[in-house]
Amino acid sequence: MSTFGENLKKLREKAGLTQSELASMCFVSSQMICCIEGGSKQPSLNLALGLAQVLGTDVETIAGKKR
Repeated sequence: MSTFGENLKKLREKAGLTQSELASMCFVSSQMICCIEGGSKQPSLNLALGLAQVLGTDVETIAGKKR
């Protein structure tokens, strides 16, 4: 089962976004996106919702809870 970070990276790359671009769109640092993708940090609920909105999906999909 993939982690939130692994799924986020796949969806970000599928959307053609860099970590910096995604970070800017979600009003966080690119380091935060890097840490989430690497698994050393978990996003807040608000950030997770923002990431999902920018990527055109939902939090459950990023979290790997939906197939």
